[in-house]
Amino acid sequence: MPADRTPLRRPAGPRRLAALAAVLLLAPPLAACSASGSDGDAAGPRSGGRLTFALSSDPTCVDPHQAATNDAMYVTRGLVDSLTDQDPKTGRIVPWLASSWEVDDNASRFTFRLRAGATFGDRTPVDAKAVKANFDAVHALGARSILGSGFLQGYRATRVVDAQTVEVTFDGPNAQFLQATSTPTLGLLAPATLRRTPEERCTGPLVGSGPFTLTTYTPDTSVEVDRREDYAWGSPLWKSPGAARLDGVSFRVVPESGVRTGSLTSGQVDAVAGVAPQDEALLRGQRVSVIGRANPGVPVALSANTARPVAKDPAVRRALQAAVDRDEVVDTVLSSSYRPATSSLAGTTDGYRDNRALLTHDAARAASLLEAAGWRAGDDGIRVKDGRRLELKVILGTNFGPNQSALELIQQQVRKAGIQLTLSVLSIADYQKARGAGDYDLAWGNGTRTDPDILRTAFSAKLLNLSRISDATLQRDLDAQAAAVDPARRAAHVAAAQRRILEQGYQIPVFEMTTVVALSRTVHDLTFDASSRLQFHDAWLS
Repeated sequence: MPADRTPLRRPAGPRRLAALAAVLLLAPPLAACSASGSDGDAAGPRSGGRLTFALSSDPTCVDPHQAATNDAMYVTRGLVDSLTDQDPKTGRIVPWLASSWEVDDNASRFTFRLRAGATFGDRTPVDAKAVKANFDAVHALGARSILGSGFLQGYRATRVVDAQTVEVTFDGPNAQFLQATSTPTLGLLAPATLRRTPEERCTGPLVGSGPFTLTTYTPDTSVEVDRREDYAWGSPLWKSPGAARLDGVSFRVVPESGVRTGSLTSGQVDAVAGVAPQDEALLRGQRVSVIGRANPGVPVALSANTARPVAKDPAVRRALQAAVDRDEVVDTVLSSSYRPATSSLAGTTDGYRDNRALLTHDAARAASLLEAAGWRAGDDGIRVKDGRRLELKVILGTNFGPNQSALELIQQQVRKAGIQLTLSVLSIADYQKARGAGDYDLAWGNGTRTDPDILRTAFSAKLLNLSRISDATLQRDLDAQAAAVDPARRAAHVAAAQRRILEQGYQIPVFEMTTVVALSRTVHDLTFDASSRLQFHDAWLS
């Protein structure tokens, strides 16, 4: 679905305590979709029934603070509420558990006033002490919270002002934090749950304040969540603030795309994630709805591990940038739901800048770059320098069906320039371990977030730094955009960071991810949030 590519926006000048209707502009207008399985043939919303949803991969962790994949967040979003929510139509930040907030003039101190009456599933109150316990817990997770470690970088403390008011402070300006409070990563868990170890929270049980409660999680098999009957403090973006319409959701782990499709058309499941591009036309021809929404954030890309002997060579990375034919990948492997990458951010992300000129397919330029850097063609066509073959190990996960097919095509494309890619297909858990250990030259994947600070999460040397980057120029822009309160200054630093990432070949973007789900005609009002993840609260079955 198309989205406007507007410049980054943020209100300037002093900001005071906001009333319930106050909002902050942080993201471009995004097309909003309400996934529905019929064209109005149902009588209207009904309560009851259990929706069976097929995931494309195991969540691996059902703790929202540690969840790192879309499949995990489909599950965790319903377990926790957030302080704020983000409108997928406008990008505005709106109240949720926080009825109002104020941000100081340099965005280093955030004060939230909580709504009254919200409780966790164990009936303890959602109060200032609970918010402090959650932010302290996410910060303590460090690298275990891949997203949270970026959201809370520079975190100093959360202070309980009174029972319903908290003040969160950072060592310096943190312009992205308010948007971060709308994500499930900073959603609230009961203090008793936070006293469990991170490993225990990953497998459950755990208790949040959301409209669903976790019943069971069986790794690699299923997750069961049930409606919380006394829930009454939902986001104003939902159709109803009260209890969810469904009795519950049964998430089934079905890695094979063909099996997911067959399960849907045969009525074994009600909805499926990760619809394979080759299945879209087939499903649209049956009594099935196929709904998609473009993902903001980092596009699907090859991210270099610059500590490895071959991948550390800028000429190799730049040659890869030129050797990849993005249009061919989209036209051959994907569908009209997808589009080629044109920058290191997806086009639906705030602060996006079009850098397609840096991503032009040019096989001759790729070969020239390698020749100039001393990489000579070997007997089998693969280039060699100082006795080392130009061979790169690529790791990829199994969470998106076309991953392997796309990379096999890219394998063929870059071989024409004398580059050999060796593919290593891993489970999501093993993929994450390999990234942490640095056991790869190139990692295939993407990241979803509406705020451009996702570039800092992915490429800052001060955070996880999975790419092992040491680049003072890039670091200055990543730090500066996080600290900039003025929207024009922040946009300029975001633009500079995007360009630097591409010019240095730290990232070889290929295509923009789109969330595509398919639903039976009995499923209604299954909606996408601003990050193109699914929200089950309003969903119902006819």
